[in-house]
Amino acid sequence: MHLGKQVRLKRIFSHSSGNLCSVAVDHFTGYQAGLPPGLTNVPKTIREVMAERPDAMSMLKGMAQGCWGEHAGKAALVIMSICFTPDDGMIEQVAYPEEAMLMGADALAVAIGVRGPNEGKFLKMLSTAVELANRINYPIIAHIYPRDFSGTPKIVYDPENIMWAVRCGIECAADVIKVPFTGDVASYREIVATSPVPVVAAGGPKAESLERALELVAMAKEAGAKGATVGRNIWSEGDVGRAVRAFKAVIHDGVTPKEALKA
Repeated sequence: MHLGKQVRLKRIFSHSSGNLCSVAVDHFTGYQAGLPPGLTNVPKTIREVMAERPDAMSMLKGMAQGCWGEHAGKAALVIMSICFTPDDGMIEQVAYPEEAMLMGADALAVAIGVRGPNEGKFLKMLSTAVELANRINYPIIAHIYPRDFSGTPKIVYDPENIMWAVRCGIECAADVIKVPFTGDVASYREIVATSPVPVVAAGGPKAESLERALELVAMAKEAGAKGATVGRNIWSEGDVGRAVRAFKAVIHDGVTPKEALKA
């Protein structure tokens, strides 16, 4: 691996545990009406998150341009490059590797949907991003979500589809792969074991409680995931800082969700 890419990946996975506790505030295209409180005032949310020092944050380039300066050097920055909705009503690339590198970001995240009529288009977008990034020795983090189009399009979490998502990331040569958790340690362990690059769990939809969200991340970590990138289960909490502290305790310190909440 080229030194430039190695340095950036080391910054992302900088904690001594080897795991990643990352926070995402790149969800706005999923809320084209009725932004939830945690995404209404994103600069405030970023400050509350960064006060607890996560390993990394991911966001779109506009928010990074306007808000990240005061936090530069305190955590790794990941720029999200794709805007898409589960029904593929929107599929657009809005940032590129060189652009992210010039902003000082440590990686470009490429979110794609697999299964469905646009699977080939998504895979091409990921492959092209990897090709462009390789020219400048820059990391690509693939966020891959399998969908079901048999009714209202939705993201699915069954082992076969999550395995397919990971395999797509491997074959497109992503440096890190983020996929949803299957909900089962045994099946996720089998999936993670197939990947030659780190697999990170997606934080998932809003759980019924913070404790339940922590339990799912703890299970994914037990299965071999190298941490998690969490969005709504952090910024939709009333106390954002408390949520970040709890996820860090589970991911980095290996404490139980109940112990993390008590701490």
